[in-house]
Amino acid sequence: MLLEMKNISKSYANVLANDNISLDLKEGEILSIVGENGAGKSTIMKILYGMESKDSGQILIRGKEVNIKNPRDAIKNGIGMVQQHFMLFNPFKVFENIVFGEEPNKGIFFDRQKAKKEVEALSEKYGLKINPNQKVEDCPVGIQQRIEILKVLYQNAEIIIFDEPSAVLTPQEVDELLITIKELSKAGKSIILITHKLNEVMAVSDRIFIMRQGKHIATFNKEDTSIEEISYLMVGKKLSEKEIPEIERGPLVLDVEDLKLKHKEEVFLDGLSMKIYGGEIVGIAGVSGNGQSELIEVLTGLKNASSGKVSILGKDVLNKSVDEIRSAGLAVIPEDRYFWGCAKDADLRETSIMNHHKMERFSKNGLLKNKEIEAFVVDLLEKYDVRHGSLDQRAGQLSGGNIQKLIVGRELEQNSKFLLAAEPTRGVDIGAMEEIHKKLLEKRAKGDAVLLISSELTEILTLSDRIYTIYEGKFNGEFTRQEADSEKIGLLMMGGKKVD
Repeated sequence: MLLEMKNISKSYANVLANDNISLDLKEGEILSIVGENGAGKSTIMKILYGMESKDSGQILIRGKEVNIKNPRDAIKNGIGMVQQHFMLFNPFKVFENIVFGEEPNKGIFFDRQKAKKEVEALSEKYGLKINPNQKVEDCPVGIQQRIEILKVLYQNAEIIIFDEPSAVLTPQEVDELLITIKELSKAGKSIILITHKLNEVMAVSDRIFIMRQGKHIATFNKEDTSIEEISYLMVGKKLSEKEIPEIERGPLVLDVEDLKLKHKEEVFLDGLSMKIYGGEIVGIAGVSGNGQSELIEVLTGLKNASSGKVSILGKDVLNKSVDEIRSAGLAVIPEDRYFWGCAKDADLRETSIMNHHKMERFSKNGLLKNKEIEAFVVDLLEKYDVRHGSLDQRAGQLSGGNIQKLIVGRELEQNSKFLLAAEPTRGVDIGAMEEIHKKLLEKRAKGDAVLLISSELTEILTLSDRIYTIYEGKFNGEFTRQEADSEKIGLLMMGGKKVD
């Protein structure tokens, strides 16, 4: 056996994240670890990669116990990790990123020619095509992920952990990634895949390791199970099928005309126009970095547009303050839960009323109504199944999926007529995803408008009444629910032309 983790336990305060977990990994095997948010799968992998210390248990590689205190120890023991959020230096060239920390030298100097040749040879060996001289900041997301994989291979990793690797990829890039994972396995590498996407699990896994609430629930060979069985064991209940009824759309809620954002010579938004009516969900599909973030910032008052028109319920909100735009009827699920959605050191009471603390229900004459706030927070955490220890717990101490559920709940409970939902289910498990989708559809059914910006094309296709595709700051396609399919939209996301 290549890797054995025996009886691993890990606690945080009064939360048992890993409860006597044992798993093993064979050479050349692809093992998928699945479970709800807070199930403990990220914790067990952080222990393996040296990012967290275990309370008890053993880690053995080829039968020999090893002590992994930090990522450097993990790398020395042949363990590498492809992070969900890329750890690259954007101004550096591709080959410089790949050899960083392990640079070949000529005397006391960095041997750039040797580094470039080694990277080219590695790229050729594993069929991961890259331009070694290209700057990372000029590489699309799919290529940046290849760079991360090549970094791990350059470190001679035999065990490669993939943490939510397809979160920001187009359908075509996901297909390429799954082929890469299979090829790495054929080449003798052993893979651990953490993902919420069960279709990907079934596409590449040899075995599937299921966790729930810190415990190991079951392990299956892929051919002995199904997506339905895995999802049931993950969440402890059967998931329902979505039926989205046609409803009559209401009055115009969001009106955007010829919206432009330029800085010096760079164009971020290039004449965007769209209308969203009450009772509809409108999705924007695109590869990250094509203007979605800038659109969000302009619509929410974080950045001033160069020109154009934006109105909410007939009120001009272009380049108004955050407070003015929210008062006009906007609620926001931000795309980055930590950077925009919360303060990591704020407690759960503070986090639950952020941006809404001035509302009459929470304050009077500048003084907070603590009793009302506490009742609201307790109800919010229960309603959205936010797993927590106490109300004094810091936002940064919740798992990523649980802080996401809190933020989603906080914004939905404001009952605003317009919701901008950016990456609403990023990093949440299949059960939480179903609940968030249900809440978005309930908002639609009430006659409110939802703008859905997501890198998850399946989410866009599932929920949206209409879909815009965005490429290099322009809308290059619009589809109704009936017209849309992943192949057509995926092509436009990559800069192709719409074919009727």
